[in-house]
Amino acid sequence: MRVLGVDPGLTRCGVGVVEGVPGRPCTLIAYYVVYTDPADELPLRLLHLDRSLTELVAKHEPESVAVERVFSQHNVRTVMGTAQASGIAVLAGARAGLPVQTYTPSEVKAAVTGSGQADKAQMTAMVTRLLRLAEPPKPADAADALALAICHVWRGGTRSKLAAAADRVRRGGTR
Repeated sequence: MRVLGVDPGLTRCGVGVVEGVPGRPCTLIAYYVVYTDPADELPLRLLHLDRSLTELVAKHEPESVAVERVFSQHNVRTVMGTAQASGIAVLAGARAGLPVQTYTPSEVKAAVTGSGQADKAQMTAMVTRLLRLAEPPKPADAADALALAICHVWRGGTRSKLAAAADRVRRGGTR
C-alpha cells in the first residue's frame, strides 16, 4: 500500500510518501515540505498549497491519503491556518478519488513510538529508524508527514479493509 501523509500547515506543510503493509517495515518513497509566503494573501497561499498537493498526489499515485487531524491550540490564528491547510489536503485526496483518513497527533505518536506522549525528537528518531534512513528527515514537518503515512499503513490499512468488508456485507455482497 502506498500512502501520502500530510502534516498540514499554512506556512510549512509536510508531505511524506511511504509504501508498506501492516506489521512490516515501510519503505520511503519521498518527502517534501510545501512552503507558502506569509506575506502573500490567504487565497494565493491556499491555491499554492492546493496545486502542490494535487501535483504530489498525481506524481506519487498513492492508494490513500493520511492527514493530521486539527486539534484545538491556544493560538486561534495558528489553528485556523492549520485547519485551512488540512481542508486543502483532504480535498486533494478526495479530488483524486482516494480514501482519506485523519489521525490525531497522539494516534500517530502511539502508532510510531508506542507512546501517545512522544515528543518531536522521539518521533523523528523513530521515523528515521523505521524507514532505515541514514539521517533524519528535515524539517520536522517532513518527519511528521512520514509518521502519518506509517501510521496509516499500520493502522488505517486494516481499518479501511474492515470498513470496506462491512460495507459489502451491508449491501448484501460477500466478497
